[in-house]
Amino acid sequence: MSETDEQRDEILRLGAATLGETGGRAMQARMHAVWPGATVAGPVFTVRCSPADNLAIHVAAATAPAGSVLVVQIDGEPERGYWGEVLTTAAESRGVLGLVIDGGVRDVAALQAHGFPVFSTMLALRGAQKNQVGSVNEAITVGDVAVEPGDWVVGDGDGVVIIPGASLDAVVAEGRVRADKEEAWFAQLRAGTTTVELLDLDVSPIRRG
Repeated sequence: MSETDEQRDEILRLGAATLGETGGRAMQARMHAVWPGATVAGPVFTVRCSPADNLAIHVAAATAPAGSVLVVQIDGEPERGYWGEVLTTAAESRGVLGLVIDGGVRDVAALQAHGFPVFSTMLALRGAQKNQVGSVNEAITVGDVAVEPGDWVVGDGDGVVIIPGASLDAVVAEGRVRADKEEAWFAQLRAGTTTVELLDLDVSPIRRG
């Protein structure tokens, strides 16, 4: 297993919620997995599409490095099926690990059957045209979060987080510390400690009938 694979596995174990508390940038809640249990982590390959057009996504699926995750900004008309089974098959053949898109996708049953993780804002049946301007591998904004080449993305049932490439090691290290701390909390809670005691909460604002 390569160093990148080991790092990816640890990031997936820590999860989006933990990493979102230790320096990762959480995308808005509209970004969610399109099928239950989908998880993804890896370096981003950024894409920007014109409204109702997915030509840039086709270029990305043909050129993105193996092991990357496509992260896509849609500049308008998100209610289109910008991604489906055809693009999934093409992306898989090049080793692309998944997709995060601020717009619609379709062919959900096929995406789940492929086991290809996709995080989007909606499902949309109507497809997109393929002839307008776009870009790949440039700075974009997805889920109201700035995304740049070199960043990492992690997505799971809790949502999607972007980890700036320059702080990846620090964010993961802080995530590891947080996860270990929570494991110690779980032991105390199972032994009978309350969350009020554990977190030393001031409960004076709470009225009691």
